[in-house]
Amino acid sequence: MNEKTVTSRISDTTTLLARAVVGVVFIAHGWPKAADLEGTAQGFASLGIPFPQFSALLGAGIEMGAGLALAVGFALPLAGLLLAFMMGSAYYFAHLGDAFIGGYEYLVVLAVTAVALGFAGGRYSLDRVMPWGRAPRRRTSESLPAS
Repeated sequence: MNEKTVTSRISDTTTLLARAVVGVVFIAHGWPKAADLEGTAQGFASLGIPFPQFSALLGAGIEMGAGLALAVGFALPLAGLLLAFMMGSAYYFAHLGDAFIGGYEYLVVLAVTAVALGFAGGRYSLDRVMPWGRAPRRRTSESLPAS
């Protein structure tokens, strides 16, 4: 096994680990929202979030669904963008005007990490076994029909 292969496998393994950890963090933040949708909606209403009941359901669904998708590597670009959108919304409605440190740095880290992992999810993902994740087969002269 050459150095490039070893480095590639380490990169894919660490990307899988990062996706799993960040995905679980999002699931852990979405779970309480889903478990108490009414309380979440009340909290959202107090922050001025429009359509608080719908927003609570949407927020819990995105954090848990896209968090799981990120962790397992399914629809990675979409999952990463949805999670970044959630963090952008959290910034706008709950942290606008806060200091970076002790305010919204956690949101920025999660948003950027979700997008980065969404677009560079590594080889060990469900996307790789889906039709959109496979490289098209190159046809050789041997596999071309005779003319």
